[in-house]
Amino acid sequence: MTMPASRPPDRLPQGMSTEKYARLRAEAKAPYRGLRRVVYLTVGASAAIGAFIMITQGLAGRATADLGVNLLIQFGVLGTAGLLLWLESRGQS
Repeated sequence: MTMPASRPPDRLPQGMSTEKYARLRAEAKAPYRGLRRVVYLTVGASAAIGAFIMITQGLAGRATADLGVNLLIQFGVLGTAGLLLWLESRGQS
């Protein structure tokens, strides 16, 4: 038997508010959502910093032979992290 998300249950556990119960139900539906968001943001920030450093080294003339491949990898990681973060926030409703 499932309950609609907008309606509080008929009987709450003793000593629990409806807000806390709703938060716990949301966490049960999507466990570790906050942790996943932190991981996506951290990975995206790392890729952005890495790409920035590679671009500045390339502009300074200290580029290595595989700069283009490494930049593609950094932008791919950044795009993937952004996509995952977007999908995560989209499914929150």
